Amino acid sequence: MAKTTKKPIITKKHLARLEKEQIQRRYILILSLVIVVAVFGLIGYGLLDQYYLRDLKPVAIVNGEKITVKEFKSTVRYRRQQLIRSATQTYEFIQLFANSPDAQFSFISQLEQIQNSLTPMIIGQDMLDQIIDATIIRQEAHKRGITASDEEIDQTIREAFGYFPQGTPTIEPTQPAFATSTLSPAQLAMLRPTSTPTATAAVTVTETPTAIPSITPTMAPTPSPTEYTLEAFQTDYQATLDDLKLGIDFSESDLRKVVETQILSQKLMEAVLAEMDIAREQEQVWARHILVEDEQLAKDLRARLENGEDWYALAAEYSLDTANKDDGGDLGWFSLGDMVPQFEVAAFALKVGEISQPVQSEFGWHLIQVLGHETRPLSESAYDNLRQIKFQEWVTQAREGADIEIKPIWQEVVPEDPTLPDEIVQVIEYARSSQVTPEPVLPLETPATSP
Repeated sequence: MAKTTKKPIITKKHLARLEKEQIQRRYILILSLVIVVAVFGLIGYGLLDQYYLRDLKPVAIVNGEKITVKEFKSTVRYRRQQLIRSATQTYEFIQLFANSPDAQFSFISQLEQIQNSLTPMIIGQDMLDQIIDATIIRQEAHKRGITASDEEIDQTIREAFGYFPQGTPTIEPTQPAFATSTLSPAQLAMLRPTSTPTATAAVTVTETPTAIPSITPTMAPTPSPTEYTLEAFQTDYQATLDDLKLGIDFSESDLRKVVETQILSQKLMEAVLAEMDIAREQEQVWARHILVEDEQLAKDLRARLENGEDWYALAAEYSLDTANKDDGGDLGWFSLGDMVPQFEVAAFALKVGEISQPVQSEFGWHLIQVLGHETRPLSESAYDNLRQIKFQEWVTQAREGADIEIKPIWQEVVPEDPTLPDEIVQVIEYARSSQVTPEPVLPLETPATSP
């Protein structure tokens, strides 16, 4: 008799447990899928934020207008490229003056300044300030109905390359004429028979402020004995665009916006200054100086001058201003704003023939003697400098009245590329470590730079 197999009895209780287990497995599967989707979503958002969304965030808001991370980064990279090109040119000068330690020391100092300017926080703050100023300029131009047409932008770009379809413009002289000063017997007694006022020495001249970002297109045609044709210009322009795009991701629209801002700034400056009364004549001082390292020496020299010793002899022997020491330290005529503040305040306060007490500036200690006070026409360069100063003052005032919100994110997104070529960094480090100017600096080769 065959043995019968008992079938398992599935009760309602068993069915309930099985159904419960299926539901639990389904929940676990759904939860796992949710976690996977969330993880990939976070990764995706992070990538999206890093490569797209972050670029749309503002680094600053000026009167309601956003300055985006993308614009800020593009501007910083463009400025870095300009500084690096300047450093490369300076590096080449070091090679040309391999046998001149003094010249090399000067050029290496310039390289150190450029390297310092490339520090992220320094260049970032500088360019953020300049973009804010440019935004204020564009907003004011819009309010006044000032525009820059596509044709004006095209023309400015062509001229930056040196391409003039209508022929090279002839620059008319604009230097105002003025009579030579008639010197009094007292003035003549202080001078050598052949002395005349010379150009202002660079040692005490202050820098001219700029009202717009110093980001100008670094474009120039290759020198050629043949006519610079439209085809040649188009080739050079496209090569420049390709280099900018490849090297720093700077597009043609970015470049055209730079040029547009320059045009608007120039037009706005003309409109703003037309509302001001900027005289073409100013009180000026003709002075000479003896520059020394310490105050005591300056006091001793002043005492010797008061006792009748020759100014020219003491200037030639002691003055550190090599540009004019052999001419008695003659600085020529200068206006307010041309010299460092400490120097010009003292000079304008002196009477003709009077010798100052020792005056300290960033260059050392000066003995100043004034040779003349006159109201004189400004040279074209001095007048242009004055106009730039006045416009920058206007921009500064407009900025103080603007609603500006600066976002801390700018400190996180300052680009550090492009970078100085290794050859230039090595020269700077070698000069710093040796504390002397290298002779010759190193086996130098022209560094390869970013496009």
